[in-house]
Amino acid sequence: MGLYKQYFRITQHALGLRRTAPNSKDGIALQMLISQPVNHGHLSVIIIGIFTLAMGIILSSIPWLDYIILKNIRLREGSLSFHYWQKPGVIRLTKVYIFNVTNPDGFLRFGERPKLQEVGPFVYKEDMEKVNIKFHDNGTVSYQHKKILKFVPELSVDKNHKLTVPNIPLLTLSTQSNNLGWFVQRAISVMLSMGSLRPFVNVTADELVFGYDDNLVALAHQFYPKRKKPQPKMGLFITRNGTLPEVHTIYTGEKGMQEFGLIASLNGKNTLPYWKDPPCNAINASEGSFFPPRYYTKKDVIYLYDKDICRTFPMQFRESGQKHDIAYDLYTPTDNMFESVKNNPDNKCYCPGNEYCPPKGLQNISPCQYDAPVYISFPHFLDGDPSLLDGVEGLEPRKEFHGSYFKIQPKLGVPLEGKIRVQLNLRVQQAPNILPVKDFRTMVFPIMWLEEGVDELNPTIRRWIYLATTFAEIGGPLMTYGCIFFGTCLVAGVLVNAYKSAVFTKKNIEIGMQNLRRKSSLLGSVPNRFISRNDSTTYTLLDVSDEADADEEESSQ
Repeated sequence: MGLYKQYFRITQHALGLRRTAPNSKDGIALQMLISQPVNHGHLSVIIIGIFTLAMGIILSSIPWLDYIILKNIRLREGSLSFHYWQKPGVIRLTKVYIFNVTNPDGFLRFGERPKLQEVGPFVYKEDMEKVNIKFHDNGTVSYQHKKILKFVPELSVDKNHKLTVPNIPLLTLSTQSNNLGWFVQRAISVMLSMGSLRPFVNVTADELVFGYDDNLVALAHQFYPKRKKPQPKMGLFITRNGTLPEVHTIYTGEKGMQEFGLIASLNGKNTLPYWKDPPCNAINASEGSFFPPRYYTKKDVIYLYDKDICRTFPMQFRESGQKHDIAYDLYTPTDNMFESVKNNPDNKCYCPGNEYCPPKGLQNISPCQYDAPVYISFPHFLDGDPSLLDGVEGLEPRKEFHGSYFKIQPKLGVPLEGKIRVQLNLRVQQAPNILPVKDFRTMVFPIMWLEEGVDELNPTIRRWIYLATTFAEIGGPLMTYGCIFFGTCLVAGVLVNAYKSAVFTKKNIEIGMQNLRRKSSLLGSVPNRFISRNDSTTYTLLDVSDEADADEEESSQ
């Protein structure tokens, strides 16, 4: 028998931990250890440990973190997302770039291509909030937009600088006159000649954006039917300031995140009023504050709606990335958004009947521009048909400056950054019977392009998004498995401590000392030696005789 095994047996025998007969008085049987008095402190710690362990196991099996996040992201009065949505604490800028025509006479008299000089930016800060908010039982909320645009001179060029641009009201009238009879056209020509109207006007950027007096617009405002009645002044953004009349109704997410932030109806209708046929009249798009999170929808295409572009704006998922340690999905416009009808028949409904269907890169938005022949494109005809660029000079399309994009947090559906860039163009048809504009050739004439969007979220919103996503993805599992580990350690620690307290008591040690003294009479019997401590606290060598083995065999029977 090895030295270690002999020592282990002697120690068991000394402490009374060896198996003994039920009535034996030598040592304490193991079953008696659990009959020791209950320590209430240990019991409390065990209960806490078991509770913590159980909580960790339960939390690891359910998506508790998603529940907390969704509870705060859904739109309801008082939620975190409601405050962000109702009055966004972000700096939203609108940048305007106007094309100044440097050769109007050469274009009209000598047939030159119009030479365009891009002037800008003219920067406006948009203060926006939702007003007249009403929640509905079907998981939607209705509201109106209140927008105020304020000029930001420190970021802009001089807004009072005179620019030469096409006379939009005059060219609109002359283009539409081609559908009228010859006598009517001659009457219009005489009237316009008496008014000394010309195809180009000199205006400031502020006048072009927010309105200037124009006799034709004033006349149309007085006599046009209500549905087509324009504003009393000519201005591209004249309808943007103040509370907008449109009533939006969007999904709050209470019924599910698949339609979170999408428009349910506009002015009580679930289709766009500008187009008769689908998919052009589809309204199932976001107004820009929230999008259905891709984490739940698994869809790679999102839709944005803006009244100024008269349609939904489809955007395709391109790649994932990070900004300020927050994950985002990058979206850019779909490749067939402004595709020709030949290559994308779905765009046919934007030119119903026998109306002009433009080449790739253009989109008709006349129904929401008082029937003026206004077409939108990407700035500088980016990704458009080459013929559009060939008609003018001075445009240089570059995707990094003229492309649109959105960076959206995939789990929350909140945009971290986004830019929508579109160009307004006037499609002019030559009217040879209208004297003031008879030399203005048929073409698509660029007027201006604008950029709307957000570069940065404010620190409070960014911190909240970081906690709900990046931090939660790390902290959640740490908390869950930390509970399991901590609970296990508590229970195990108390059991080990209780075992030690039961075994190494004063009574057990005294019994062990008595057994050691009883065994000390075996000195000199065998060569195996152990150190023993006697009553006089001196150390002696203890020889273990064959009686130890015999005693063990006897106890095992």
